[in-house]
Amino acid sequence: MRHLKRTAKLGRTSEHRNAMLANLVCSLIEHKRVTTTLAKAKAARSVAEKMVTLGKGGSVHQRRLAVARLHQESAAKILFKEIAPAFKDRKGGYTRIIRMENRQGDAAQRAILEWVDFTPVAPAPAEAAPASETKPEEKK
Repeated sequence: MRHLKRTAKLGRTSEHRNAMLANLVCSLIEHKRVTTTLAKAKAARSVAEKMVTLGKGGSVHQRRLAVARLHQESAAKILFKEIAPAFKDRKGGYTRIIRMENRQGDAAQRAILEWVDFTPVAPAPAEAAPASETKPEEKK
């Protein structure tokens, strides 16, 4: 029986597939939107949503799990500081897939994978220095 065997293999070995999905999710974290094939977007969606769930927890253990899955510490920092706080009130469904036209070369269905209703959480404003009221000297 094939129960619980729904992994999209994407024509790759498991190590290559895991590395590709980690890179795709890191690009999504950094750029907030990626364009890829529909099959890769559907596979990356589950990884991205699990990473946001880890990010919402925020513990050291969850941060280490995220870095171990993503292989990029910079992406994990962005995830925990910007993306996870933006979704703190949302229970799930953090990403959306928008279908696009087929690719010219091989007619593969393309898609955009992006965050749903993402508005970055602004950090607390630091004391800004007052703008100087002096005018620059005019040349005569």
